[in-house]
Amino acid sequence: MAELADLEDAGVRAVNERHGDDHGVNLGKLRALAKRLKTRHELACRLWETDDTAARLLAILICRPKAFARDDLDAMVRRTRAPKVHDWLVNYVVKKSPHAEALRTAWSADPDPVVASAGWALTTERVAKKPDGLDLAGLLDVIEARMKDAPERLQWSMNHCLARIGIEHAGHRTRAIDIGERLGVLRDYPTSPGCTSPFAPIWINEMVRRNRTE
Repeated sequence: MAELADLEDAGVRAVNERHGDDHGVNLGKLRALAKRLKTRHELACRLWETDDTAARLLAILICRPKAFARDDLDAMVRRTRAPKVHDWLVNYVVKKSPHAEALRTAWSADPDPVVASAGWALTTERVAKKPDGLDLAGLLDVIEARMKDAPERLQWSMNHCLARIGIEHAGHRTRAIDIGERLGVLRDYPTSPGCTSPFAPIWINEMVRRNRTE
């Protein structure tokens, strides 16, 4: 914790706070610290319990994902509100857990939109890597009905799923693009030069174009 405090930078904190993350540690330096510590699951659990955002990010990097029980992961997601911690927890820990599929099913319909966004992130992973058994048309039905009015973080996850369905599954591409056009979610999202817009129709078409030329 003392090392993390020494890494605190007011400028970094100011930037992060604009995105809802209450920490001021450069992530490159945080990763370097994690690389030095290597996997230390007991320490990771102690860092997580501090409720400090930088400490939790470090905990995620040095934990052993498969060591967490399903109930542990459920509780961790429900207590996580900083966007970066939530994103890393889902992507670096939950996705590597043997409980990922059970949690995906449970979380996707959760009344808490932050928890539900974790479920949709796991669904997006399956859409891309293990789509067998998924009802893609049914997912598009839910997205079409609920995405436009969903809270921001849940909306972002559902939009990512919409785009991934369109990118990976040609049979659903036309409908995915049509849903994106009609709902208009993230149509005006500011995008840096050289980056792809998160607006689903643009995102889908650009990634399909790249895949065809690679």
